Amino acid sequence: MKYFNNCKTLDEVKMLYRELAKEHHPDMGGDTATMQEINKEYAFASAFIAKGSGMTDEQIDEELKLSEEYREKIEKIIHLPGIVIELVGNWIWVTGETKPVKETLKNAGFVFASKKVAWFYRNEAFKVRGTGAPLEQIRAKYGSQTVHGKKRKTIDEA
Repeated sequence: MKYFNNCKTLDEVKMLYRELAKEHHPDMGGDTATMQEINKEYAFASAFIAKGSGMTDEQIDEELKLSEEYREKIEKIIHLPGIVIELVGNWIWVTGETKPVKETLKNAGFVFASKKVAWFYRNEAFKVRGTGAPLEQIRAKYGSQTVHGKKRKTIDEA
């Protein structure tokens, strides 16, 4: 493996994948061949680590399916300018300059949470009745990993 050799946990694999996607995704200036290689290694590294973690085969299959589902969702939006993508617990939250890209977010399966002024995606297994808790409180409870999309240039920067 070229990219995921030093990863010891699934969380490390996921975090490194997001960093690599931000750098190598074709929509972010990278190339398709490199991204395909990263995707292949990501799947292999995830499976390898999951098998050594003591999980049952059923738990491994479920973890790999969720990991792939979330990877696909992030890949659909990572190229969008001015957004911030966060993994908070088992949810993906999107903030930043989302108004110009709202149709893309909708088409990717994200839903707008008006009270939080943020978009989210979560697998049906993690559907809960909204508690109305602020996003900061949710971050504090579950932890947060952030991936920044490309920043849109302002008129002054252009």
